[in-house]
Amino acid sequence: MTPVLRGESPSVEQHSGIPFPDADLFCFTALLPPPERARLTRLHEFLQEQVRPVVTPYWNREEFPSHLLPALAAHGLGELELSGASRLFRGLAYAEVARADVSLSALVGIHNELILGLIDALGSEEQKTRWLPELRRFRALGAFALTEPEHGSDIAGGLATTATRDGTEWVLTGTKRWIGAGTIADVAIVWARDTADGQIKGFLVETDRPGWTATKIEHKIGLRIMQNADIVLDEVRIPATNALPGAGSFAAANEMLRNSRAWVGWQGAGVQLAIFDVARDYALARRQFGRPLAKFQLVQEPLARILGNATAALGLMTQLARLQEAGGFDMPHAALAKATTTSLARESAALGRNLLGGNGVVTDHEMAKLFNDVEILYTYEGTYEINALIVGRAVTGVSAFV
Repeated sequence: MTPVLRGESPSVEQHSGIPFPDADLFCFTALLPPPERARLTRLHEFLQEQVRPVVTPYWNREEFPSHLLPALAAHGLGELELSGASRLFRGLAYAEVARADVSLSALVGIHNELILGLIDALGSEEQKTRWLPELRRFRALGAFALTEPEHGSDIAGGLATTATRDGTEWVLTGTKRWIGAGTIADVAIVWARDTADGQIKGFLVETDRPGWTATKIEHKIGLRIMQNADIVLDEVRIPATNALPGAGSFAAANEMLRNSRAWVGWQGAGVQLAIFDVARDYALARRQFGRPLAKFQLVQEPLARILGNATAALGLMTQLARLQEAGGFDMPHAALAKATTTSLARESAALGRNLLGGNGVVTDHEMAKLFNDVEILYTYEGTYEINALIVGRAVTGVSAFV
């Protein structure tokens, strides 16, 4: 049986004699309508030909390749959440970005799920008019400022940043940590506790306001292109109109975090496609004992396991996309998807790194980069343990949270 393929892509051309040249062995992309399938093929080709080959030096230097933003925007990655595309297309697009570079997929995902989508859903008409056109084209970047130095998993109850109403202004004071794009963002959605009623609310804060300081977090082992930051808000004053009208309680943030966890599930699937791509290419090209590594049983077995993990992750995420389209999607679905795909990715990354031997510990061959990026996926947007407890509460009716 001839497999259904994405279309002509670099991997297909390189492995034209292989019955299944693409890692999408179960043809999940064939579930897309033809126009979206063609669009995904074009996106795959762009990311593999123009992004993947150039990003590793930036990863090594912990720098952000800002020159790529116009091209990313031209391929619609700045406005995925407002594009009208199917949930499956959007998810597979996130996976393809992760397949090219996990850091850039973090930027694209946060931008769409937690900035663009949030302003569109919870912002005022004035806020939408001001920010959405610029964000859609990546002419402006946003940051989602929720996590704090002393509050990560317990942020809902422990959030300490305050917002105090003072006439026609709000005054924000506090600190944030691990804020993606925090040093390069033009605007941040800051979550702060209203000192009047104790509710956690969302505010748009332009990053050039007095009292705002962003310091890059350096020496990360993964997602090194993503510019995470420590943020200090020292009595930052913003107009009262900068409060997000639809973000008057933490419930609004929790809904966005649910969607964001689902997106990380697509990252977990996409990075495994990258792990498989790198591992198979290496196994075919590298020769030991007079023959390609791919001829050895102990190489073919981990390749099959990586592909199995990737396929399981894609299958899980495809069904999650259906739930999102049909309704009934809730936090336990997102938590299980995020926990499962990233734990599978962790196993796949270890298998891939081992398959490359000594070359698996240097970024020249990409696998070391993927190996380290997966560690971040496994931890952020809710640790594996926190997501497991969310699922456990849903299936037992008993909460194990402290």
